[in-house]
Parts: sequence; C-alpha cells; structure tokens
Amino acid sequence: ALELIDFKNALEQFQNLVEKMIIQKTKESSALYAKDGDEIDYDKFYSTTRTLFGPAVKDQNIQVFFRKIMSNPDERPEWPEIFGCFRGERDDMSSPSKESMVLLVSEKQQITHSVVKRKDVIKGIVKVPLLHLTITASQRGVLTVFNKQGKSFFSYSFYFHQDTAWITGCDYLPNLKYVVAVTESTIILWDHKSKESKTDGFVIKPMKNCLLCVCTVTMADNLAKDTILMGDDKGYVYLLTITSDDFIMKQSKAGKESQFKVLDSESFDIPKRKLHDDWVGKIKYFSALKRFGSCSTDNINSFVLDDIKRLEDQLPVKEFSVPKGVNAFTYCGKAKVIVTGG
Repeated sequence: ALELIDFKNALEQFQNLVEKMIIQKTKESSALYAKDGDEIDYDKFYSTTRTLFGPAVKDQNIQVFFRKIMSNPDERPEWPEIFGCFRGERDDMSSPSKESMVLLVSEKQQITHSVVKRKDVIKGIVKVPLLHLTITASQRGVLTVFNKQGKSFFSYSFYFHQDTAWITGCDYLPNLKYVVAVTESTIILWDHKSKESKTDGFVIKPMKNCLLCVCTVTMADNLAKDTILMGDDKGYVYLLTITSDDFIMKQSKAGKESQFKVLDSESFDIPKRKLHDDWVGKIKYFSALKRFGSCSTDNINSFVLDDIKRLEDQLPVKEFSVPKGVNAFTYCGKAKVIVTGG
C-alpha cells in the first residue's frame, strides 16, 4: 500500500511537470515570453523524472516523451509512454523483472534471422500456439517456419519460384499440418514436415481472379480435412475444403513447379459468393462466434459477419455499411465486441 501511495504521488508530480512544460511551450510562441530560472529544459526534465521513478524509466523513453511534448504540446502523450509500454501479461507474475518496477510488461524476443531479401516485404505472419510455430510469407515467395524450442528459434524456409505472381497471404492448416499461402493466381500447400525435401507440397491452379487474402476455418470435427476461406479482387469470398485424399487423387499430369505437385482447381468444388463490390482486404474466421468476417473498401457492403454456410446458399448475409469502407477488423472475446478500422 505504501508503494502504491508513493507511486501515485510521484505520478501526480510528473503530471504537474508535464503541465508546466506545455504551458511554457505555449507561451514561447508569444512575443511576451521571457525566460527565467523556472524554465524546464531537457536536463531538468530528465533529472526530475529520474528522481521520481528511478530505474523504472529508460533514457530512450525519457527522450522520446520530451520530444513529443516539445513538437506538439496539444497532443500530449499518455503517462505510460514514459515507461515505454502499456500494461501486458507475463508468464511469471511472481517474479517481475527489475526493468518493470511500475508496469507489468510482456517479455519480447527479437528474431534476427533474415527471411527476406532486398526489395522484398513480409505479407503475412501467423502464430500457431499449440505447435509453438510462427509462419511468415514474403511477397516474392519466401515461406518460413519458426519453431520455438526452449528460448531459441529454429527456422527453415523455401523460395516458391514464380514468374509474376506475388504471395498475398498465408495461414496454417492445423489438421493436415500444411502451410497454406495464396498468390494472385494459385494456392500453395507446403508440407514443411517433409523429410525428403524442404520444397515438398502442392499447387492448386489456375484461379480465375486475383486472390488477396486467406484464412483457416478452425473446426475440430474432422482430423483428415481442413477448410480455408479466400477473398479476391472482385469482391468474391471462396470456401475450399481440402482432404488428405485430394493429395493422392487429384494430382495433375502437368510438369512440376519446383518440387510441388500440381492440382487442377477445376477438380475441386469451390463455392464462392460475391459479398463486396470492391477488393476483399481481409478475411478471418472466429471459432468463438462460429462466423467468418470479411471486409472491403466498399462503402455499402463494408463488413460481412455470418456463417460459412452463406457461401453455399443465397440467403441474406449480415452486412454493415461504413463510410469509405473497412481495411481491418478484430474480435475481442472478453468484451464481446468487434472493432473495425477504416
């Protein structure tokens, strides 16, 4: 209780310091402003903050906080920023680190392994918590799997050679244990567990429209199949179910693409439905809601939230209109809200 009171007192003094700095900065724009001994410069701000919070704050965060106030006093930063973080979760709540004396922060680990080359960018990052995997897909075709063992990351990747198509998204098939990625005209299924070759897998092609996003439908009713959702540049959302038998029965006689076997897209039953009048920017399945969501910059059908069965029938879907459309969305189970960003 004493530590809490001391912190509240230190926080009040810090907020008073910030208010004085804002008033000083506002007056500096006036011709009547004259410097005096009470002027707060960076050295004074630094020493006062250090006295109030001690080693709980870092030099870099003090510098950033001071710079934010001086550059734009009207948009004052929130006080947690002086500690460089907001409240998070820790695996070990009983022994917080010395660097986190005021706020509990998530421990982060930087992966320094370079998975892309120059002029390439990451287009998708997927975490697979149950398998302790992190998957990345680069625009120019590099798929990488990071496997966390202990405190270290081991990675293995391959380059999917293509002429013009770029990878636009990726996810993981939890039942078949394949990495799935989409390009503008193909669906890639990479068997990252293959001991024979690191480039073993399948390519489903051709797809008529340009695929822009992909996600996995997480249902544990059948361990021999996985279902994925995809969105394209014409506003269509696709539903594709893949079984282990498909890898045997539907192989094409066409030549190999790297070590990948070609599967003819015409041999699959891929229901699709036009839900938007513009590009499908993102698609996601929420197992807690048993619904999928898809969004677009379409002003009328900006966000759709409904059962995947709606992709196979023509019943009305639950759709929402947002001015200038929706670029991103997410669902919070604790608050039971969906948030969209336009």
